[in-house]
Amino acid sequence: MKPLTILQLALAMTVTAATAQEIRPLNVVFILADDLGFMDISPNNPKTFYETPNLQRLAESGMRFTQGYAACPVCSPTRSSILTGQYPARTRNTDYFHAPNEYLDEIPANYAPAENAEQRKKLGGHEKRPIWPAPYIGNLAAEHTTLAEALKGHGYATFFAGKWHLGREGSWPEDHGFDINKGGIDRGGPYGGKKYFSPYGNPKLEDGPEGEHLPERLASETAKFIADHKDSPFLAYLSFYSVHTPLIGREDLVKKYQERAKELGATDDAIWGYDAPRKVRQIQEHAIYAAMVEAMDLAVGKVLKALDDNGVAERTLVVFFSDNGGLSTSEGWPTSNLPCRAGKGWLYEGGIREPLLVKWPGVTKPGSVCSAPMISTDFYPTLLEACGLPAQPKQHLDGVSLVPLLKDPSATIERQPLFWHYAHWGNQGGIPGSVIRDGNWKLIDFYWGKQPELFDLATDPGEQNNLAADQPEQVKALLAKLNAWRQSVNALAPTKNPDFEGEFEKW
Repeated sequence: MKPLTILQLALAMTVTAATAQEIRPLNVVFILADDLGFMDISPNNPKTFYETPNLQRLAESGMRFTQGYAACPVCSPTRSSILTGQYPARTRNTDYFHAPNEYLDEIPANYAPAENAEQRKKLGGHEKRPIWPAPYIGNLAAEHTTLAEALKGHGYATFFAGKWHLGREGSWPEDHGFDINKGGIDRGGPYGGKKYFSPYGNPKLEDGPEGEHLPERLASETAKFIADHKDSPFLAYLSFYSVHTPLIGREDLVKKYQERAKELGATDDAIWGYDAPRKVRQIQEHAIYAAMVEAMDLAVGKVLKALDDNGVAERTLVVFFSDNGGLSTSEGWPTSNLPCRAGKGWLYEGGIREPLLVKWPGVTKPGSVCSAPMISTDFYPTLLEACGLPAQPKQHLDGVSLVPLLKDPSATIERQPLFWHYAHWGNQGGIPGSVIRDGNWKLIDFYWGKQPELFDLATDPGEQNNLAADQPEQVKALLAKLNAWRQSVNALAPTKNPDFEGEFEKW
């Protein structure tokens, strides 16, 4: 065999380098907002009160989903579903995780709320309510192989910044596959120090200069991680505390939106509606919340710029999502989700339909829109397939890969109906119930206070026309599917309170 000439060697090296570049692993940046409503970003709502130019650019360069769903109307369960690929009913993570002494590490075999006051207290039981909520586990169980662990097992560097809220110390990001943890602890909000400003009082996030803003700091940490790992595959999981309460914004941005709100001149009659038992905000004009949304968007922009600056944007898949609907019925009533009904803590669309943007360079068509329903359990198998990694079907039991849709938004994927199980009293006014969405039909089966409600989301996305009385056979069929699913995941139901007497809030 003749030795290769210098030209042949050079050509071989060029081909090898090009091939290596082609097969270089895909990076993942997963950005999760907290309590951000579907209508809070300009790609979904061009008339929004809030400015989100970076999310607008992300939507224009990638794909926007119009029917993306969180697996629960409150935060911790949805966060669990993303990392496990399983419904919260299956993992027993069905409500937001309370303070460490208020939730269970496991469900007692002898669980009997009517007989055990201490258990009842831990599970959020209320003597003055007609039913006690179902028990739930307040830690992300160690036996799960999380999405981070799956990617780490294939050589990915893994990074987490922001809100964790998936258990006490010992069940923090570093215990579930993340190499670096910047700010992820048991708290559901930035409750230490000066909250959204440094000093933070967070044991996993060093204080910055006095007055440093938390979303900007989290974005800076994420950008630094990207720069440090630009030559190797990585998962950067930026989980904002924004826009969760406490409602605190940058002073300059607050003043900006206060002036804008004055220009609107909205009256109380225009601002407020009612969905029993709570008043509901109908107009976006809350200046502090608007400042929080814009600051979060600016932080997203900083991360996207870091991808460009480090030359990795074209081989990085970016996801933007929220963990539950916007807060419209309680705790400051800062936003409106209309035309979606209600908000955080409710099983109506305002509580579970989320903004979802995905950019996969070379795959998602810029400016494309997908109307196929998806749910947060789908991220796990989707990201594995996108990265060319093997599926873990024993782990992501309740998710399906969205890769066909990312390639072609009109594609058809085989999946079961979507399900929700929130057997708890929402702090925001929602009542315990379970849901099935099958095609355009959505059935809500309440555990107390209401008969099942049936909606055709194709013609009634605002869920104003309950068709249950007119479609008894459809109700029967959907209830049968819902009951079969609840049995298959062993979903735990609320328990009647035998000591309840008198009236309760009317629905």
